[in-house]
Amino acid sequence: MTSVSDSILIIGCGTWGASTALHLARRGYKHVTILDPYAVPSPISAGNDVNKIVDPASFSGDDDDATYTADRLVREATEAWEKDSVFSPYYHDTGYVIAASKPKNIEELRLSEGADKPENGFEHLTTAEDFRGTMPKGVLTGDFPQWEGWFKKKGCGWVHARKALISAVAEAERLGVRICTGGPQGTVINLLWEEGDVKGAGTADGVEHRADHTILCAGANAPQLLDMKDQLRPTAWTLAHIKMTPEEVKLYKNLPVLFNVERGFFMEPDEDNHELKICDEHPGYCNWPPHADISQPFAKHQIPLVSEQSVRLFLRECMPHLADRPFSFARICWCADTPDREFLICQHPEYKSLTLGIGGSGHGFMHIPTIGSYIVDCLEGKLEPRMAKVWRWRPETAVGRDWEDVQGRMGGSYKVLNFADYGEGEWTSIPEVDATTAMLARL
Repeated sequence: MTSVSDSILIIGCGTWGASTALHLARRGYKHVTILDPYAVPSPISAGNDVNKIVDPASFSGDDDDATYTADRLVREATEAWEKDSVFSPYYHDTGYVIAASKPKNIEELRLSEGADKPENGFEHLTTAEDFRGTMPKGVLTGDFPQWEGWFKKKGCGWVHARKALISAVAEAERLGVRICTGGPQGTVINLLWEEGDVKGAGTADGVEHRADHTILCAGANAPQLLDMKDQLRPTAWTLAHIKMTPEEVKLYKNLPVLFNVERGFFMEPDEDNHELKICDEHPGYCNWPPHADISQPFAKHQIPLVSEQSVRLFLRECMPHLADRPFSFARICWCADTPDREFLICQHPEYKSLTLGIGGSGHGFMHIPTIGSYIVDCLEGKLEPRMAKVWRWRPETAVGRDWEDVQGRMGGSYKVLNFADYGEGEWTSIPEVDATTAMLARL
């Protein structure tokens, strides 16, 4: 049993670590510390981004318990984005356009989104004129070759991810959480193993942070601290920004999200820096240097040229007037895939004081308002049984794992690529100092 007077140590102050700290504080825990090597918002956190999609369609699993869990997650997260004052200022209910280009993928979209059910509020789009009509004249100028999709006007949209992350940490700190981030003081180099259990963590400054309970929310870096039995595959995606003119910023204000599951997506320009973020859609990149036994995360404010080409292909099909604009910023973003893309939220079966909150699997950020409440439920032994079953420690699912499994993702080369295959001349050439300065300006 846990008590609000117990000491709690959270490793990782990204999306899930911040949410966990917030919900611990809201439940009255008095001695919570969170560690991270980077100041908030971490430049390597996937949550440190200008925008993320809020999609009413849930990630559906393979059985009734997984479907129940996914539907509950989406329902509660959507309600929290609308009503929780820590997060609601950053939610934009602009609607979204969802599309595909291949018949098989179009049919899968129709089924997964429930797009053919009138009560779900979708408008069917089959022509270039249909797509262009979802936004003000002059935004969508492409021919949308072979595109088919649906437009949902309400109940979905996007969130300002970075501001939501900062807001969660600020509220947690206001409620008494100790934020220990940035530099050696927040850099965890090892867990403290004693008497067959985890008693906290050691940081690069030589300090041992002892705690009654440790919660691992280190995302793609978790395998560096704990043997995950091949349950986590650190996987990265790519994004690029284009600087917009003041006139374009006005024209692109309050746009619905546009997402082609084979090509990529964009949302309205960032309200502070007036940059349009575009992501190319693909099954992801790993980083397997020679002799590496697991994908190894690293930070980089460039993307492979193959991803630049994919971004520009997407733009040529929907906004060709932007397709040749120079990028003002580019970045890789890391997540961590479980074999079945279900989260890993559980007590470690061997270490009774260690709780895991990892395995976002590419669909974790939307749940920042609520995911921490489930992680705290797990800590307290109160996690709803059906959810506990879906999110359990399950190394059996990783036996014989195909590390190049695309896991249902589409686009690009339709295979997982390896960053280690790309030499220095095969990346974008945005001057690194400019990119770094631009990144700092966004913080």
